[in-house]
Amino acid sequence: MSMLIKNGKLVTENGFESVDILIENGKITEIGAQISADAEQIIDAKGKLVAPGLVDLHVHLREPGGEKKETIATGTLAAARGGFTTVAAMPNTRPVPDSKDQMDWLQRKIAETASVRVLPYASISVRELGQELTDFEGLKEAGAFALTDDGVGVQSAGMMLEAMKRAAQLDMAIVAHCEDNTLINKGSLHQGRKAAELGINGIPSVCESVHIARDILLAEEAGCHYHVCHISTKESVRAVRDAKRYGIKVTAEVTPHHLLLNEDDITGNDANYKMNPPLRSKADHEALIEGLLDGTVDFIATDHAPHTTEEKAEGIQLAPFGIVGLETAFPLLYTHMVKTNIMTLKQLIEFLTVKPAKAFGLPYGELKAGAAADVVLIDLDEEKEINPEEFLSKGKNTPFAGWSCKGWPVMTIAEGKIVWEKGVVTA
Repeated sequence: MSMLIKNGKLVTENGFESVDILIENGKITEIGAQISADAEQIIDAKGKLVAPGLVDLHVHLREPGGEKKETIATGTLAAARGGFTTVAAMPNTRPVPDSKDQMDWLQRKIAETASVRVLPYASISVRELGQELTDFEGLKEAGAFALTDDGVGVQSAGMMLEAMKRAAQLDMAIVAHCEDNTLINKGSLHQGRKAAELGINGIPSVCESVHIARDILLAEEAGCHYHVCHISTKESVRAVRDAKRYGIKVTAEVTPHHLLLNEDDITGNDANYKMNPPLRSKADHEALIEGLLDGTVDFIATDHAPHTTEEKAEGIQLAPFGIVGLETAFPLLYTHMVKTNIMTLKQLIEFLTVKPAKAFGLPYGELKAGAAADVVLIDLDEEKEINPEEFLSKGKNTPFAGWSCKGWPVMTIAEGKIVWEKGVVTA
């Protein structure tokens, strides 16, 4: 099928320029001004921003095992509504994708039910127990995107080094949830002012940063691409900055909620502010923004983590960690980072598209001839409040309910097909 997007606004270093995009057989065949073509479908994007489909390399789709929270079908519909056309699914499901057979099952389920491209992670250790390494070779053959025990940190330095060496031989990345279990302190919030005020055990910053420092040195020894999930502390940023200075192959991501919130924003015993890593101090918050803008932190990922309303109603100490993010990431960041002049619109788009793709060598995140026809149309002027009841995700757990935002996606095109359109679920 052929499609012609007309009169879109493409962001450039100097503002906007009007472009048309011709799509044929799932690929962009031409991009430029005033394209004339006899396309089967013509979309008038006048007044709308056209951008590459967004790329999120850290999402939890919960299937298999957590279908009450989310499924591949509902999670990828949520992704499409948020403008994401490529997502990478974490392996902390039940069962864990820790074998070729389980990865084969997952790939079939993705093919049958996903609305957008899903890159599945495989686990580093069997059942994510940190006791036995998985069959990296078999998992890569079955289509594993990268390797992670996300949700738990790999506690053994020896196991992590061996994993990195094997991953380096296969040109696979080791992606780490960084947390030293001996320092968690049964915490639910950051070990700071808010935890003390609420009388809740806190998770110290060093719990994360000490693991990152360890893994950076192991990655240097192994020659492995090492990626830090959801970085949250100023000490962690410093460790990654030093590693890059010495040429160690380390990349890092930061979430929208860690860019927009800190512990001072937590309102009472509300588990919608409970995530792991937790919202840290104002100084950490500022260091994350600085690290993103100076290139220490490579890109933004949502860590979309849906839970049921009943689970989150249990309060901060008992509720599970995590919030949803796919459907609100762009408008939140556009409104509170771009409109406040913390970053430019071009920077924001790059942090959500080409930068995550390039960090992992993926051929996505750019609008150019020959690229996959992944496109999002965004109305930068539309303003409305975040309403969790409108989410396509099963998860409604967000601390941003009621926030007024501009910059809402109105159409998402994945590989040349409209997978979501404002007011219409098309997938």
